[in-house]
Amino acid sequence: MKALPWLAWGGALAATALGVGYLGWTLTALEGELTERAREVTSLQQAIARQQELLKLLASPDTQVVALGGLEPSPAARGRMWWHREAGGFFVASGLPAAPAGKTYQLWAIAGGTPRSAGVFDVDPKGTAALRVKPVAGVEKVEVFAVTVEPAAGLPQPSGAMYLAGKSP
Repeated sequence: MKALPWLAWGGALAATALGVGYLGWTLTALEGELTERAREVTSLQQAIARQQELLKLLASPDTQVVALGGLEPSPAARGRMWWHREAGGFFVASGLPAAPAGKTYQLWAIAGGTPRSAGVFDVDPKGTAALRVKPVAGVEKVEVFAVTVEPAAGLPQPSGAMYLAGKSP
């Protein structure tokens, strides 16, 4: 009969150990969940900052709007560049066909007759694209924006067919 209290005490100890183990497992799961939520919050804060930057660019009276028209490879394509000399710009395009395998679209800022890469981009299945463009160092005025098809990583100078082009006002 004296073994019965020890069995009860052992059972209680085992139940406590299971409870502590479950609590540890739950806390680890919660910590992982909190870490994931913290990443999501950081990502959302960065997206909000980008959107605010874009709104500031679009609202500036110094921002120029350049319409790009489609050329022979894709005459129905259209593009628009919101350009600010100091803040850079935002480019959107529509009606572009998917680039061939191993190729991508490259945006060019042409100033003083010299093309400078303004970034590479791909289009979605609907033929649309958007690209945030950094300012072009050392350039006071961009005369023309153009889009060509280039190798996937882009090139320092255009070599492929020009799909879109538009003169700055």
